[in-house]
Amino acid sequence: MSIQPRAMNTPHAAPLAVSMGEPAGIGPDLILSLYAERVAHGLPAFVVYGSRALLEERAQRLGLAIEFATVSDLDQGAHDFQEVLPVVDLGAVADTPGQPDSAAARVVIEAIRRATEDVRAGRARALVTAPIHKGVLYGADFAYPGHTEYLAALCAEGDRVPTPVMMLAHENYRVVPLTIHEPLARVPELVTGERIAETVRILARDLSARFGITDPRIAVTGLNPHAGEDGAIGTEERDVISPAIAALREDGLDVTGPLPADTLFHPPHWLAYDAVLAMYHDQALIPIKTIAFESGVNVTLGLPIVRTSPDHGTAFAVAGTGRASVTSMKAAILLAEELS
Repeated sequence: MSIQPRAMNTPHAAPLAVSMGEPAGIGPDLILSLYAERVAHGLPAFVVYGSRALLEERAQRLGLAIEFATVSDLDQGAHDFQEVLPVVDLGAVADTPGQPDSAAARVVIEAIRRATEDVRAGRARALVTAPIHKGVLYGADFAYPGHTEYLAALCAEGDRVPTPVMMLAHENYRVVPLTIHEPLARVPELVTGERIAETVRILARDLSARFGITDPRIAVTGLNPHAGEDGAIGTEERDVISPAIAALREDGLDVTGPLPADTLFHPPHWLAYDAVLAMYHDQALIPIKTIAFESGVNVTLGLPIVRTSPDHGTAFAVAGTGRASVTSMKAAILLAEELS
């Protein structure tokens, strides 16, 4: 299914929740630049969670004439979106582009928490997160490895914490890394049948529930070159990946593999499937970044809410300059609108 922008929200539709991200990064720039051209971009109504003071200063720095409103009623924020940018104001933060400050960590963390809470409560339809800088948050006793793990904890039901799955998407190209930020030397021990089965089940479920794809077709890569060549270049395909795929197929899922990654990601082959499960970070991200470096979107599957984010980091070097590309952030907003 190709995700196409929809018409702009009616005034009474619940807005999207957009967390501001790292204040010293390009998140505020992207949000403000997109809002300034909201009609041209066909954007749905959204509410920003973060620091109104910083957003106002950054808008002045960027030369953007934007009116702001502090809101507690999200419906009112959506209603007034065309006239003013609605902000859930969580406190003042100094505007120092490119210079992260641990003093801002509280606002960053609270923005994610409040936005997630409002989406879970139905006051907002979906969550779009601007990039954060984890090092700054660690200095403020942030107890999670990253953004996604924090979101999973916020979405917990009692003791049950959902398993988040990262998918990178651009139009009909979709890829999921089985392992993410792991040293390459550790990847073989982390490629287990249990992990493959759980990830494929979450992927299949959300492709159906979120993307509207009936009976999704999922390809699985091998770990080794040429998918192991029947054990000649590695045994993980024979001993782990193939049995996991066979069990999934017995359960009625349309899963193919293990397939050699060097040929699977040739675009015509890739598009024969609704998504690809790759074994490790670079095996998944190199192909999607090759075809959609500025327009790819990070979608978190496995959560009870829709969450998207741009497929890039804080880009401190261009923060506050107006040179940051809005393409990925725009795509994240439009995809969140479509999926919700």
